[in-house]
Amino acid sequence: MSEKLREDVNVYTQHAKSYEVVKRISDIFLSLIGLIILSPILLIVAIAIKLESQGPLIFSQERVGKDRKNFKMYKFRSMVVNAEEIKKKLKHKNEMSGPMFKMKDDPRITRVGKFIRKTSIDELPQLVNVIKGDMSLVGPRPSLPEEVKEFEPWMMKRFEVKPGLTCYWQVNGRNKIGFEDWMKLDIYYVNNRSVAVDTKLIFKTFFVLFGDKNAH
Repeated sequence: MSEKLREDVNVYTQHAKSYEVVKRISDIFLSLIGLIILSPILLIVAIAIKLESQGPLIFSQERVGKDRKNFKMYKFRSMVVNAEEIKKKLKHKNEMSGPMFKMKDDPRITRVGKFIRKTSIDELPQLVNVIKGDMSLVGPRPSLPEEVKEFEPWMMKRFEVKPGLTCYWQVNGRNKIGFEDWMKLDIYYVNNRSVAVDTKLIFKTFFVLFGDKNAH
């Protein structure tokens, strides 16, 4: 290896390490601030979920994280308790190409669930996942283990980083974006991630909280 190449590698490595440190500190700080500021909304949503239907407030599900290690992801429960059983009967109505399941008028979603999914409030408990280190504020959305089994080899690059609360897919059309294009956006993020990119995506995500017509 030439001296110039060695220097370039060292600079790149140092830059990558610095980025990861800044990202982790930002994740913890912003997540804590978010939980404090949004606590009244979290309380109201919790009460609304309990008043509408029986079942737990928080829905936890195994997802695939960085380096393909599984973790428990948290969400406000937006569906009926037996949603996974009903999903098996709705497979033929899947509107998303690829292994992901998306359905516009999903009968499993409760009335409160429709609102919190529309505004992405159902995802806010994942701030706890971020603080724990399972997730980051920005990164590819975490996938189910059974979905990952159907991924093509080139798609596995998305697991080089922690999954995130928001990403390019989240702020650029969501369910209007086909599965393969979704994966390409994730790979694009992995290859081009930076503090500036993360900041831009976090900023854009605030507009989603006011209602995203593409969310369901």
